Amino acid sequence: MAIQKLYAGVKLRETRTRLGLTQKQFAEKLGVSLPYLNQMENNNRPVSTGVVLALAQEFGFDVAELSTGDAERMVSDMREALADPVFADSTPPLADLRLAASNAPALARAFLDLHRAYRQSHERLASLDEALGREDSRAQSSPWEEVRDFFHYCDNYIDAVDRAAEHFAGQRGMHQNIQQTAIKALSDLGIETLFTDETTLRGYDPAARCLTLSKRAAPSTQTFQLLLQFALLTQNDLLEATLDFARFQTDAARAIAKIGLANYFAGAALLPYTAFLTAAQETRHDLERLSDQFGASIEQIAHRLSTLQRPGAKGVPFFFVRVDQAGTITKRHSATRLQFARFGGACPLWNVHRAFETPGRFLRQLAETPDGVRYFCLARDVSKSGGSFQAPVRRYAIGLGCEVKHADALVYADDLGTSKSTAFEPIGISCRICERAKCHQRSVPPLERQLSIDPNKRGILPYEIG
Repeated sequence: MAIQKLYAGVKLRETRTRLGLTQKQFAEKLGVSLPYLNQMENNNRPVSTGVVLALAQEFGFDVAELSTGDAERMVSDMREALADPVFADSTPPLADLRLAASNAPALARAFLDLHRAYRQSHERLASLDEALGREDSRAQSSPWEEVRDFFHYCDNYIDAVDRAAEHFAGQRGMHQNIQQTAIKALSDLGIETLFTDETTLRGYDPAARCLTLSKRAAPSTQTFQLLLQFALLTQNDLLEATLDFARFQTDAARAIAKIGLANYFAGAALLPYTAFLTAAQETRHDLERLSDQFGASIEQIAHRLSTLQRPGAKGVPFFFVRVDQAGTITKRHSATRLQFARFGGACPLWNVHRAFETPGRFLRQLAETPDGVRYFCLARDVSKSGGSFQAPVRRYAIGLGCEVKHADALVYADDLGTSKSTAFEPIGISCRICERAKCHQRSVPPLERQLSIDPNKRGILPYEIG
């Protein structure tokens, strides 16, 4: 097996600077010549075994710090940023990215920060669109919106909570009988679980140490509520520490976020990260097979797929949304560049709105946004029974998607002809920030664009976009 050469010039320079040594002094302590050290610091030569040993012996240096992992992650991040269509005509070769990550990491980080600011400016424009859609556009963000943005900017992945849930699931062997395992975990805490005919999904009496669940709820919902209550009772310190880090502006936002984190724990315990990621890859993200394997609902499976963003073990970056019959988005998460899932409405050309017309079926769509990025989109309706004839049925549609470059990893994308440009339907984010001039579904003009109105001419729209 070939031994990988170690280039760590930046680490060597940082170590020497921290110790306050000149190159000549540093070279003497490492037992190498000055030119040799200079070549290693500039990544013209790899760090030798002798130098590694000298660093450990002379300075007590942890040689693990010389790992190129940080540089490789930076290269990966730069490649992802450079996939943005804004760089379509000027993508540097991989060798240049590796050189920048190794020799000029500060510059590479500045580039990533700049691109992140560029993307966030687009999101702020879309936030303006959302504000204009409210009756009082001057209103501050509600606690609900503040919590939504917290999860959004975490890529909907909370590492400490996710790992704690995975650890709990591993200890309990939850793949055997998930609901009974959760009931047993609560019983070990001295809590009795009762199933009643009440419509309230979950009710906990701290004094009686009794948890009641509705018999009318689906088994996957009951199990989720069991795990949520377990999180609130046993993971309080972890949840509070995470909330301290978030620094919410109001007590209401903090309270909402705590429930959100408990929900996150429940989903991560029901669908443990490593086991679920492996199963998702093996089944090519077949939601129905994953639902059967883990005893979870289709919505729970789709939601969890959008959270698989653990550093070093990332899954396919998905977006996930849930909309009601009025088109209002009630859940939104995105690990992709597609950010319309953050805002109050969505493009009517998107297939998630058609899911209500075909209950029980998955709808597939190849779509292209105005920035030139292409996506594979999957949609399906979700009905939630109230448990009796008189109870109302709640109906939603869920959407799950990824950039088309990941489509080969999805069983749903087979035979769609992703290589054909004509197969992609043009969709937007929101009419106010969509640049498409000829869209037959446009409801309002785009922001910051001049309009031309000719009383003697009428096309698809009563105006032309300049």
